[in-house]
Amino acid sequence: MKQKTHKGMAKRVKVTGSGKLRREQVNRRHLMESKPSKRTRRLKGTVDVHKSDQKRVKRLLGRA
Repeated sequence: MKQKTHKGMAKRVKVTGSGKLRREQVNRRHLMESKPSKRTRRLKGTVDVHKSDQKRVKRLLGRA
């Protein structure tokens, strides 16, 4: 049987050209009024998926 991509993970993680896994940072979706601007600026941009999660994420994306 053909392996399918886990669509929930595919929407959260992007694979770069060199094969690294990048994700958006958490805590920037709602209830923004109560969070300091300093904190929301710090959470901008993407970060690498943690080393301990990479094997699992790659398997869910069909890249293991």
